Amino acid sequence: MVEYIIIVVLIAITLLVLFSRLSKATGKKIAGATSALDADVGSEAATLANEIDESKVKNLNTDGTFK
Repeated sequence: MVEYIIIVVLIAITLLVLFSRLSKATGKKIAGATSALDADVGSEAATLANEIDESKVKNLNTDGTFK
């Protein structure tokens, strides 16, 4: 039973790292799709996508808040 818990925890940590690495790329793609629908909102979304901090997971405190 403990093995399953360890495997689930390892998968969760892997997914957190993967999503933090891909967050900027995903944000840019969503911003591109948004700009295809509305140019004003799309440019704002592109600006926000460029401001995504990919190192947020590295900067977590022990209680889960950001530094």
